[in-house]
Amino acid sequence: MNATALPLTSATLASGVALLSHLGVIRISGEDAARFIHGQLTQDFSLLGQDQARLAAFCSAKGRMQASFIGFKRPDGDILLVCSKDLLAATLKRLSMFVLRAKARLTDASADFALYGLAGGATKTIADRAHSAWAKADFDAQSVIDLYPADGVVRQLCVVPLAEPAPAGAALSLDIWRWGEVRSGVATLTAPVIDAFVPQMLNYESVGGVNFKKGCYPGQEVVARSQFRGTLKRRIFLVHGTAAMAVGDEVFSSSDADQPAGLVVQCAAAPQGGFDALVSVQLTATEGSTLHHQSAGGALLQRLPLPYPLLADV
Repeated sequence: MNATALPLTSATLASGVALLSHLGVIRISGEDAARFIHGQLTQDFSLLGQDQARLAAFCSAKGRMQASFIGFKRPDGDILLVCSKDLLAATLKRLSMFVLRAKARLTDASADFALYGLAGGATKTIADRAHSAWAKADFDAQSVIDLYPADGVVRQLCVVPLAEPAPAGAALSLDIWRWGEVRSGVATLTAPVIDAFVPQMLNYESVGGVNFKKGCYPGQEVVARSQFRGTLKRRIFLVHGTAAMAVGDEVFSSSDADQPAGLVVQCAAAPQGGFDALVSVQLTATEGSTLHHQSAGGALLQRLPLPYPLLADV
């Protein structure tokens, strides 16, 4: 099944600032903050500097993702983890169980910060880093992180203490921002699909979400085995369909009417009509078959090009 591009509207070129009400913040404070979270997530936090952020997953002992984060260090030394608000409470409780004797304190800091998405002309220039994904800079009280672009439009996450002014720029709707999240190809885990994927099933090793050289973390052995022993059977694909989709919906291959081939991970209404989605499906389902929503005879899901190469292709 060949990937083909769809015509896009001028909404693709949208520029502005969106308030990201669907995201929340976990704060980790204390002298062991970096060391503690380094031992829990798929990315390296022990060497985290002020000029970079991390995409990372929190996994079960079986390597299945419980949450995904964009993590970074504030100028005061606290580490902030930005994640989907619908799984924050359960994730905070689970992470706190592992603190033990570490000098680290985890709290829900969602009420202390406002989160914004910056797109196009509303983005800020991070010195010497021309929109390199996960580069980070602090502008007074604002922490700004470069994200993966969407259809060539540069995008950033901006985290601001609640008492500080919002970043300057025209208002951008949350619906358009969430569509851009899908088009960027970088999935954010949400509650309906907890425990469904190892990180590579969401292409995390290809977008900076897994460090295979770091020390132990929950599920590391499974994640490493999936990478180096050729056991990975699913990947994320970008698709477009005419029917409304929801996270957790099943995806079928035309070659197998009995068993679903995968799940919808993230989706959003597309400005050009229909819905765009990130779906994690079996690799065999994309070979000589078509993908369909909810059943083998359901609405066709047209596969679109991913905006980045997979690690095996680099």
